Amino acid sequence: MRIFPTPYPQSQPIAAVSDPLALRAAERVARTVGDLRLGLPVVLAGDDGAAMVVAVETLTKERLDALRDEGMELVLTARRAEALHHPVDTDVARFPVSRDVRLSWLQAMADPTRSMAGPAALPRAPKNVTGSIQRAAIMLAKSAELVPAALIVPGPDVMATALRHNLSILSADEALAQAGLPNRPRAVSNARVPMAAAAAGRLHVFRPDTHGPEHYAIQVGEPDPSRPVLVRLHSACFTGDVLGSLKCDCGPQLQAAIAAMNEAGSGILLYLNQEGRGIGLANKMRAYGLQDQGLDTVEANHRLGFEDDERDFRVGASLLRELGIGQVRLLTNNPAKIRRLESEGIVVAERVRLMVGRGPDNTRYLDTKAAKSGHLFA
Repeated sequence: MRIFPTPYPQSQPIAAVSDPLALRAAERVARTVGDLRLGLPVVLAGDDGAAMVVAVETLTKERLDALRDEGMELVLTARRAEALHHPVDTDVARFPVSRDVRLSWLQAMADPTRSMAGPAALPRAPKNVTGSIQRAAIMLAKSAELVPAALIVPGPDVMATALRHNLSILSADEALAQAGLPNRPRAVSNARVPMAAAAAGRLHVFRPDTHGPEHYAIQVGEPDPSRPVLVRLHSACFTGDVLGSLKCDCGPQLQAAIAAMNEAGSGILLYLNQEGRGIGLANKMRAYGLQDQGLDTVEANHRLGFEDDERDFRVGASLLRELGIGQVRLLTNNPAKIRRLESEGIVVAERVRLMVGRGPDNTRYLDTKAAKSGHLFA
């Protein structure tokens, strides 16, 4: 099977055309995401000025003390605000915080798995007017796989401080625009990998042209791209795929899909590094802790501030295009995957059921996916 690399055009700012060392928008966003993950403040600029932004999860007491100022606000998602009994009619909630705010209070407001030391008042009513800086801050925190919460510190000297300390400076609108673009993965390497479930295996490694993890295509046999190829979009699940967790059906689905492709003679399993429905392993473990308290999988995501499913299946369509595959027989129980592939121009000739892995430890999980996420188990 051949890989058909496609030269995707890159949208670059004018500066990047004249200066090869100038950062592209995607590179600036990637650097900002990395800084937030490290706990560094960054500066986001919007129509109403600029503000220092730091992710609550990686905020330290020392940095909080250095950032304290009037006009600070805690930014949470609407899902998290609702869990705090402060529903808003926007996607992001802004809570004003006092200059003497405690780090433990910020952390407890952002993360429901943390307990607050001592009594503390609930946040004041949020502001309903949300700007691009607040939305971009939440988007960047999610991209870093952190709890979606940020401390925003505006001020007239923000830009001067950022330049003095070599902090990342980014346009909020630019960050939001980049978030709406699909990752365009490129082939990096591939080699033969015989597997227990399929001796004729080959692993292809793809790297996105922006920040984010690598994704993999597990090839079985020699698929014929002129006919519908048996394909599965499988999201990474460390607990299920590696540890054999009984809380989900991911491990059995992975093995059954490869076995089905081996039996059919060929197929492609796209292994997408979108752990925990796109929220990352650390947040997935937080969600597991909340499930142990009685919440179902969707309720736990909402309590943490995430949507039901934060995955982006456009990357699956991009990988199929890179592999020269335009029509598939899709191994899935999830109609959302079918809709996304079809909206990206991939023909789904058939949905192939994948009914494996149900047991006493994951019955409620599977029932919730059917009832709330529309998965088809029939």
